[in-house]
Amino acid sequence: MAMQSDELRIFIAVVEAGSLSAAAEALEQTTSGVSRALSRLEEKLGTSLLTRTTRRMELTEEGQVFLEQARDIVAAMERAEDTIRIRSQKPIGKLRVDASAPFMLHCIVPHVGAFREAYPEIELELTTNDRFIDLVEQRTDIAIRIGELQDSTLHAKSLTSARLQLLASPAYLRRHGHPKNVAALAQHQLIGFTQPDNLNHWPLQYEEGDRYPAQPALRASSGETIRQLALHGQGIACLSNFMSDEDVAQGRLIKVLEKSHTAYRQKVHAVYYRNTQLSRRISCFLDFLQDKL
Repeated sequence: MAMQSDELRIFIAVVEAGSLSAAAEALEQTTSGVSRALSRLEEKLGTSLLTRTTRRMELTEEGQVFLEQARDIVAAMERAEDTIRIRSQKPIGKLRVDASAPFMLHCIVPHVGAFREAYPEIELELTTNDRFIDLVEQRTDIAIRIGELQDSTLHAKSLTSARLQLLASPAYLRRHGHPKNVAALAQHQLIGFTQPDNLNHWPLQYEEGDRYPAQPALRASSGETIRQLALHGQGIACLSNFMSDEDVAQGRLIKVLEKSHTAYRQKVHAVYYRNTQLSRRISCFLDFLQDKL
């Protein structure tokens, strides 16, 4: 005979309460009903889960092993119930989303209108940060992070990946010429990040490896500022394709050392704390954004 979820819940309640009567009170059932359910479960399993005396009860060795499994099963069932219940609810309320300025401007803002039309009851709050933030401290529900994740306490959803490419304006290249190889970059004006410095290790194949340590003559904290500097002819920059493909297509920026680029791609994740009240809003936004990307 198959076990029933109520029998698992009763078994767990008896263990946690310490007695049949205490478990019955917590479950709002009769003591005899709890006892019968426990006996049925033991009969189905063909083993004793608890040793009972007039003063106390203890888990048998089999009961200890089964308790862990029973708790996992009940927790999984509750999560499944929560998922279905949340999906049936109409997503409504505030959703705070944080991303770097380039990702926000090029990947989120163009789709906000369509999202609001699809989910008119979700109130978006959009903020930009070019550094990793504390979600709780900044009162943020979702943060879009580019690169390797460090915080394992967060839930993460992979959205896409970004290709990096070296770019310069036609005006800059007319003045300084195209670098003929990676080593020639040392003779050019390079634009990079103020921090972290690993963002200035460009994915280029050269004699010493596949990460060229650029020495920027001009630095900025924001990828969007770096893009604008490149557009204004201030040097060669390494930019994500999501923020520069349109510039390349329109001829505002030109690819540099394209044959030396490696296959490296930056991962783009959405990170968030699991919160039942927010889950529906978060899943709606992330599913929508992933589809657009």
